[in-house]
Amino acid sequence: MRLDADEARARLGAHVHGVLCTLHPQRGPDPVPVVYAVTDDGHVGVPVDRVKPKASSRLQRETNLDQDPRAALLVEGWDAEDWSRLWWVRAQLEHVPDPPAPLVDDLVARLARTVPQDADRPFDHLLVCRVVSLTGWAARDA
Repeated sequence: MRLDADEARARLGAHVHGVLCTLHPQRGPDPVPVVYAVTDDGHVGVPVDRVKPKASSRLQRETNLDQDPRAALLVEGWDAEDWSRLWWVRAQLEHVPDPPAPLVDDLVARLARTVPQDADRPFDHLLVCRVVSLTGWAARDA
């Protein structure tokens, strides 16, 4: 069953973990698991943390978004025991390179409320994207 936009937005907003896919100029799709927050007006914030070890302080997803602002965020519900509970939502995104401070503050506050590890802001900055479109599917009605 195809999800309507309101249900897709509700499921996206009710979760905090998904797979962000940016476009690498040579490799093509470049997926990575992320935590995120969503504002009421359809912006997504993905923290770039300073806790987990990294080869560089500049992540490949940032370079990818600088070169091509298109991205996607995939969120899913999976139940190996009951496939009638399966669903997914895909948000097509566009990178916002210089987001306004109030938008960033809103996303930071949302992350602090929903992701306990982010309450003390253990990240350098947020990647901010605008939701361009939503699609989704569910095995049954909510």
